[in-house]
Amino acid sequence: MIHPLYARSRAVVIAVAVTTGLGALLAAAPTPGFAASPAQRAEKAGISSTRLERLSATLESYIRDGRLPGSVTLVMRRGEVIYHEAHGWRDREQASAMPRDAIFRIASQSKALVSVGILMLQEEGQLLLSDPLEKYLPSFANSRVAVPREGGGYDLVPAKRGITLHDLLTHTAGIAYGRGTSSDLWQAAGIQGWYFADRDEPLSAVVERMGALPLESQPGERWVYGYATDILGVVIEKVSGKTLDVFLREKIFEPLAMRDTHFYLPSAKKNRLAVVYGANSPGKGLYRLPDGNGINSQGAYTRKDGVAYSGGAGLLSTASDYARFLYMLAAGGSLDGERLLSRKSVELMISNSLGDIAYRNGEGFSLGFSMTTDVGRRGVPSSLGEFGWGGAYHSVYWVDPHEDLIVVYLTQLMPAGKIDDHAKLRALVYQAIID
Repeated sequence: MIHPLYARSRAVVIAVAVTTGLGALLAAAPTPGFAASPAQRAEKAGISSTRLERLSATLESYIRDGRLPGSVTLVMRRGEVIYHEAHGWRDREQASAMPRDAIFRIASQSKALVSVGILMLQEEGQLLLSDPLEKYLPSFANSRVAVPREGGGYDLVPAKRGITLHDLLTHTAGIAYGRGTSSDLWQAAGIQGWYFADRDEPLSAVVERMGALPLESQPGERWVYGYATDILGVVIEKVSGKTLDVFLREKIFEPLAMRDTHFYLPSAKKNRLAVVYGANSPGKGLYRLPDGNGINSQGAYTRKDGVAYSGGAGLLSTASDYARFLYMLAAGGSLDGERLLSRKSVELMISNSLGDIAYRNGEGFSLGFSMTTDVGRRGVPSSLGEFGWGGAYHSVYWVDPHEDLIVVYLTQLMPAGKIDDHAKLRALVYQAIID
């Protein structure tokens, strides 16, 4: 049974399932623990099982046409896992089919977990979101901003104010991925792009060097996507006295029974890691990425001596693990008796925090998620207050509190090319809702 938890502005109703069987179901992945058939669970949750078959047929068509190597999709509604299917190949060349418990590089889906960690530390009285970053990382004092000149080049001007933790959570700190106006200085410092898994130095050392580099915009004035959450991961380490991997494991992964979420994969799980593929030009299929230590490879994420715990893009996980994390948020901060956040912290976390700062059409940004602020302007099936994000390897997820709906879609495709699977996924999930 679903009960309204609270209402926010614009009459967005956040609902929570009081069903506790969900936690046991996801913890037992990949085998569902319900006696009811998938069709019966779907109908119970107000989903047409017949219409949901269109989703399977469409996802299979991407595999058959050579546009997608494989995927795992998990859909929950009203506390029921009504769809948890694997399609295609984990390793196409080895004819290894994609299992439902396949492990994926979730890249920027890591960000939401670190954001929760920051809010947990605020609830423990160890920091405030309004705190200046330099309180924890002094190298960020006296930041400068790169301002483009007419005709080329740029000037460095003092930041009008310091960066706050809230700026980092909302990506309004002015910190990009090192490829903006002052990319020459970021390149000289060896800091560009989001990938860190193959580095031999901890993120704290990299972030320390970031403090001396120019910002892309004044703090609090623009939405700029970049290293903000990697920096927050280092703040967590400074405040907690633990490495980020230990903190997340003890504070989030273990309480939520997220048993397959790691920065570096244990050797016993290597045969579940999905291979990364790239898209050729249209009509020419996919190609397998190399197995070395680079951004698209297998090697770095399976090394035994990894120390670069990237809070912005470094985690590996499964669809069921990530769904447990999202369900905790949808349920107001707790799951199976484990409370990670208060209801009020969750309410803050999923509220639009950008104010007048420009973002995407019909969307805002909260403390770690994009969110729907105007369904009509966004122009896709959605609800007010829906929140979610995705990852560089072409994964995506969202939570629609109004429909009590959670969707997790994991695949390993980079570059993805011109593929419309995310849009089709959304359309086919929503068209199956009948109640």
